[in-house]
Amino acid sequence: MAVKERVGTVVSDKMEKTVVVAVESRFPHPIYQKTVSRTTRYKAHDEGNRCRVGDRVRITETRPMSRHKRWAIAEVLSHSPKADSSEAKAEAATAKAATEEASQ
Repeated sequence: MAVKERVGTVVSDKMEKTVVVAVESRFPHPIYQKTVSRTTRYKAHDEGNRCRVGDRVRITETRPMSRHKRWAIAEVLSHSPKADSSEAKAEAATAKAATEEASQ
């Protein structure tokens, strides 16, 4: 049996070792043939807490890890630019605080 894989966007990272990934599926309406998009949200295991909101990730099906969590992060395809800038600001603030303490 093949392992299911999905590609989606992280919409929440507020839990420990868990992220919520929104996967959009697009298909033609059975009668009107207009393209319809439907979003499904999956809770995925993120061992290192490395995913941030806006990241594009690939998730794979895995054994049940909790009541709702049956997926795991396979790889981070791209980081969101907003997450990168906030991490850079946090690192700069930490470095600034360290230099101020060292100078005192």
